[in-house]
Amino acid sequence: MKKILSLLVAFGMVASMTACAAQSSSVAESTAPESEASSASSEEAATSEAAAATAGTVLTHDEYMAADVDSEVTIETYVQAKQSWWEDKATVYGQSPDGAYFMYDMACSEEDYDKLTPGTCIRVTGYKSEWSGEIEIMDGTFEIVEDAEPFVAEPLDVTDLLGTDELIDHQNELVSFKGLTVEPSTLEGSDEEYAFLYNWDGSGTDGDDLYFNASYNGQTYTFTIESYLCDNTTDVYAAVKNLQVGQTIDMEGFLYWYEGVNPHITSVTVAG
Repeated sequence: MKKILSLLVAFGMVASMTACAAQSSSVAESTAPESEASSASSEEAATSEAAAATAGTVLTHDEYMAADVDSEVTIETYVQAKQSWWEDKATVYGQSPDGAYFMYDMACSEEDYDKLTPGTCIRVTGYKSEWSGEIEIMDGTFEIVEDAEPFVAEPLDVTDLLGTDELIDHQNELVSFKGLTVEPSTLEGSDEEYAFLYNWDGSGTDGDDLYFNASYNGQTYTFTIESYLCDNTTDVYAAVKNLQVGQTIDMEGFLYWYEGVNPHITSVTVAG
């Protein structure tokens, strides 16, 4: 506005013919932003219409991964494991033949939670979110797809993908790691070595998450026993508590992500 007023004052000091030319120029300048605004409005409308057209449409896994963060998405997947239920909200691992999903705080009654057995097909609508690298569906609702054939995934061996960019392509899938070596964990300010820690920093007690390190091809990675998924009554929790540094182990679990790969392990076997 300040720029337009300055121009009008300057043009008022010249001859009438020049003033007419300036008036035409001013009109042209004033209509240009309106044209641009109209174009922007049209683009926004087209985007809104496209979003409305796809809302509720069941996406493939590739389409889901390509969707914008915070956009509403609808997918179909098969329950592989349940992590927790609390105050009518469920956290569930799901996988389909074309990819996997992590549903966090999905609206779910306790009665319906009991129905979410491995292999059950569900249709989920929620919001695609990202948290420290983990892609997940937040604040979702679901319905069971009746008469769908059950699907339970077989673990995919991703051992050779450790340390590669391709590993994240299998985020949240049921995977396996073979022939890894247990590496020591230490507490801050201490040289004492442990095969695992309660919580990431050793601040927990029995019943909390377990964290342990294992290496492959000279690189060390951190693995987690998520206590909501596998509590201290499970075989895998006991197996990790009995690990010794230097042992060779095979593992299975879900390829969760937190500031890098952070698998939620469901099975540990000492191989040597």
